[in-house]
Amino acid sequence: MPTNFIKALAILIGVVSGFGAVMFYEAINLCSSLLLSQVTGYIPPRAGGEGGTATFPPSRPYLIPLVTTLGGLLSGVIVYRFAPEAEGHGTDAAIDAFHNRNGEIRSRIPVVKLLASAITIGSGGSAGREGPTAQIGAGFGSYLGKVLHLNSHDRRIAVAVGISAGIGSIFKAPFGGALLGTEILYMGDFEVEALLPAFIASTVGYSIFGFIMGWSPIFSLTDQYAFHDPFGLTFYAILGVVCGLVGIVYVRSFYGVRDFFQGMRIPRIIKPALGGLIVGILGMFFPQVLGGGYGWLQIAMNGGFVFLPLALILFIILAKIFATSLSIGSGGSGGVFAPALVIGGLLGETIWSVLKIAIPNIEASPAPFIIVGMMSFFGGVGKVPVAVIIMVSEMTGDYTLLVPSMIATTIAYIITGRNTIYRSQVRSESESPAHRKEYSVPLLQKLFVRDAMVKNVITVDPDLSLAEVAKAMAENGIKGMPVVDSTDDLIGVVTLTDILKVDTDQREKKTVGTVMTRELVVTEPNESLYGAFQKMTGNQIGRLPVVDPADNRKLIGLITRGDIGRIYNIEILSRLKETSA
Repeated sequence: MPTNFIKALAILIGVVSGFGAVMFYEAINLCSSLLLSQVTGYIPPRAGGEGGTATFPPSRPYLIPLVTTLGGLLSGVIVYRFAPEAEGHGTDAAIDAFHNRNGEIRSRIPVVKLLASAITIGSGGSAGREGPTAQIGAGFGSYLGKVLHLNSHDRRIAVAVGISAGIGSIFKAPFGGALLGTEILYMGDFEVEALLPAFIASTVGYSIFGFIMGWSPIFSLTDQYAFHDPFGLTFYAILGVVCGLVGIVYVRSFYGVRDFFQGMRIPRIIKPALGGLIVGILGMFFPQVLGGGYGWLQIAMNGGFVFLPLALILFIILAKIFATSLSIGSGGSGGVFAPALVIGGLLGETIWSVLKIAIPNIEASPAPFIIVGMMSFFGGVGKVPVAVIIMVSEMTGDYTLLVPSMIATTIAYIITGRNTIYRSQVRSESESPAHRKEYSVPLLQKLFVRDAMVKNVITVDPDLSLAEVAKAMAENGIKGMPVVDSTDDLIGVVTLTDILKVDTDQREKKTVGTVMTRELVVTEPNESLYGAFQKMTGNQIGRLPVVDPADNRKLIGLITRGDIGRIYNIEILSRLKETSA
């Protein structure tokens, strides 16, 4: 794709993602007002950059299970009636489309995802905004790919750019969003080719969303929390360990609940309603588990959780993990980013509370630990350590905690290992079907002719008739034979094509020596399969005699294109088994 065309495409994706993020944000607010606020009397708190932290407890808490059940039911009807693949957290579906579906996403999915997720979140389901907005951007990128007849490579890039634009827009984090869309595809790699257009698209989307919804970061801080105590890194390292361990619990709980619901023998439309019912019962007593939860994080940053019993905070963390697993794992629609930030932030609050008892002169505010907890927890479970540090810094407007964030996030990332909330991720570009063709050449360069050649070669004398050779080829299922003289020196190659050029009635009379190829292209045992394959394709031949490096007339084997393909496939299967082990 030409550079200017990439930029134009990125701008267009950014425009659609920006307006799509605005529509989704307003849809959530509308559903929350109609369902939670008007029915139950509960007004969820908001983050500082989204209107403040004011909240009103539910005046009719007994109606919360009704609302969450209804939300789950409506979401299930929309998803399973129009686009079943839109269930769950949409980012994983976009990642799957990149790796395994040639960047193809059905055009209706972004609309279905927007409606179903707005209802799920607005009715109190524990889910976030990143999945739906990622699918809005990725879906439009895929749609452009179809309309403009882009090849699979360019369509995949458009999908990755769409993920970046959607996330960068709704979280007001253009830099982090661009990085996230290219890092989230892998467990330990970046889609570097998508990075430049991702920056463009994310910036455009953010500009549109910010112009309409306001430019303030999502979270407002009452102070700047500069890093100034190297000894304090020990405490953040502890936070990283805790986030990593709880992150494993989060991932396994999420997929355990999802597997349980997938195994239930009830109509799929009912499953999100059942999940919503249980979440609603939890929400009657602990409204902190309802919705995305950014408002509760803002309250915690402002010190609102300082006087809560430590046991209660721990229970809210566990309840949030369970509620998220139920809301999305049951088939509901929404993202896992916001709940993960809440869980990580409250883990930071917990570590600060414990340290405050042991070390009274520690940080006066829990906010630094909450912010670093947000970063390290999602950096571990989402396998995006670089992007999440930048992204949360943009969401809080605070870049002074980068050093402790790097320590905690790296530790959490290492501890979580292969436990990832996005199961469609692959470990690196080399393991992605999207890059399989690119990585076939390096693999062929690591394999050698000696690994694939046939040693017991059937040879032919130059004085044999073509009829006899044709019969030998048919009996042995081969299409070419090296020609050696009485001293076993290699003097040529005869192929079935050479024989077929001679009339049938002449094949008894003509000998191999009259039609064989004398200008030989040969290979040696230590040559790479890539080099041998290049010789075959460059000379339009299907086989190469393998000769002794010390004497190029001494035949020691034969290698064909089929031999190269056979060894290559064996090596690929072996590596896949090692990866899955």
